[in-house]
Amino acid sequence: MTPPLHLPPCSQWSGQQAEQWAERHLLEHGLRTLAKNWRCKRGELDLVMIDGDTVVFVEVRYRRHSQWGGAAGSVDATKRKKLVLAAQYFLMSEPRWADAPCRFDVVAIEGSDRANPGLSWLQNAFEC
Repeated sequence: MTPPLHLPPCSQWSGQQAEQWAERHLLEHGLRTLAKNWRCKRGELDLVMIDGDTVVFVEVRYRRHSQWGGAAGSVDATKRKKLVLAAQYFLMSEPRWADAPCRFDVVAIEGSDRANPGLSWLQNAFEC
């Protein structure tokens, strides 16, 4: 069992800390990390993971409050398009995964409860 992840109060979270929390959650559910903060000229992928034989492109969003659609709602059409383009570049640069099935997940973290922020893992959150 992995040790608990100690994070600062949610009001002081950075995107990196939210990504660490999300990655830990996904690792505990059997996914494996392929890349973190993978960048290309078309954008960035927060986490690239493998779930069985499926490549999973994970967008992590943190919002202290759920106003204006909350964390999950912040992944709009423009962001989805950028994620798809970045994923295509990833697959071109990593030919061993080019023929693997893939999906896009969103990990939405909301709230200010330091010990247990609300985490929602939306698998296959959108189609490309």
